[in-house]
Amino acid sequence: MNITRIGSVAAIAIASTLVLASCAGASEGGEGSSDLTGTLIGAGASSQQSAQEAWVVGFQTANPDVTVEYDPVGSGGGRETFIGGGSQFAGSDRAFKVDEIAEDNFASCVAGTGILEIPAYISPIAVMFNLEGIDSLNMDGATIAGIFAGEITNWSDEAIVSQNEGVELPDLAITAVHRADDSGTTANFTDYLAAVAPDVWTVGQIETWPTEYGGEAAPQTSGVIDAVTNGTGTIGYADASRAGDLGTVAVKVGDEYVPYSPEAAAAIIDASPREEGRGDTDMAISVDRSSSAPNVYPIVLVSYLIACNEYAEGAPVDLVKAYLSYVIGAEGQSLAAESAGSAPISEALFTEAQAAIDAIK
Repeated sequence: MNITRIGSVAAIAIASTLVLASCAGASEGGEGSSDLTGTLIGAGASSQQSAQEAWVVGFQTANPDVTVEYDPVGSGGGRETFIGGGSQFAGSDRAFKVDEIAEDNFASCVAGTGILEIPAYISPIAVMFNLEGIDSLNMDGATIAGIFAGEITNWSDEAIVSQNEGVELPDLAITAVHRADDSGTTANFTDYLAAVAPDVWTVGQIETWPTEYGGEAAPQTSGVIDAVTNGTGTIGYADASRAGDLGTVAVKVGDEYVPYSPEAAAAIIDASPREEGRGDTDMAISVDRSSSAPNVYPIVLVSYLIACNEYAEGAPVDLVKAYLSYVIGAEGQSLAAESAGSAPISEALFTEAQAAIDAIK
């Protein structure tokens, strides 16, 4: 089994959990019976890294003559790599915009056939902080926006204190950590800020952090986690699977403060419509960030797997179809939930996505 560009310790741990499944699968066309061969290359969202590690190991266990490479370069880098033909699929924490798709410059795709975008990885974005002795804080959207816009600069600010009765907050400067690279996680996070606190967060949904808001920049998800963990009085945002032992924020929704969870993330996706103006195989979701429905967590990351509807000659179409099918299937979604704490996609979305994958040429 070839394991490339994923952590060896994580790979070994995941592989060990698959031993029984692969042994059982051998009698049902599992490991050793696959006819698939070759190399499949993907690049993109670092938020997907934990899930991709699990998917790669699981898929290669069932298909030992296949190598899957996934480079967690970030959403922006992944989309650019896919556009340029450097990968057969991309991972991105935002879908391509309608006008970007209209440019029709995807090197690996047959011109005029469009792209497939599947929301295959749904996970809460945790607002995480490092304050000694404090594991959880309550904040409304305006407070979170004020911190990241540089307007709330001390942990003893009344906006924070008033929502956290009984918590001894220190007189300590806040260091807000943001992504240094073009980031789909940033796009999802700032989409929330713009929806719930437009008077505070005035620059809308963005992938590139505005320099006028200051803060500390860190590359990719791992960089944000390292900066928050190794700092004092730090706060940042990242895929919740990477929160570890850091303190986290329960976000005000309606009259309640809701901590992040896969179930709360899934609930807001189920209540959100599709984006308008999209093709039949483009399943981009317009998340209702300002929902006041009970038990929903609005800072959610919808991360897409992106592929061609029809590939140019020579592409490993069979590998693309097999890998994407594995990711959205029961085993793939279960592995992502176990390794990254993501929410499995709904049965209805699976059925629609599988039909689109089956139609790839």
